[in-house]
Amino acid sequence: MVVIRLARGGAKKRPFYNIVVADSRERRDGRFIERVGFYNPMAAGGEQPLRIALDRIGYWAGTGAQLSPTVTRLVDQARRAAA
Repeated sequence: MVVIRLARGGAKKRPFYNIVVADSRERRDGRFIERVGFYNPMAAGGEQPLRIALDRIGYWAGTGAQLSPTVTRLVDQARRAAA
């Protein structure tokens, strides 16, 4: 099954997450099909905390990809900000 989930990056105590489309059998931070955005919970100042390609999320969801609960929350947040 294809899932859209977060892959953790960054340093210890400074998380940074890529929003990726991946095969569910791959490791969390392992191989992925496509990177569709990022989430930076530690963003400060002029840094952008969230960027999502909503058109690509829509495409993958239309082909049957499942969104993780956290990604669903972030996509809803991005849609509200864009409207």
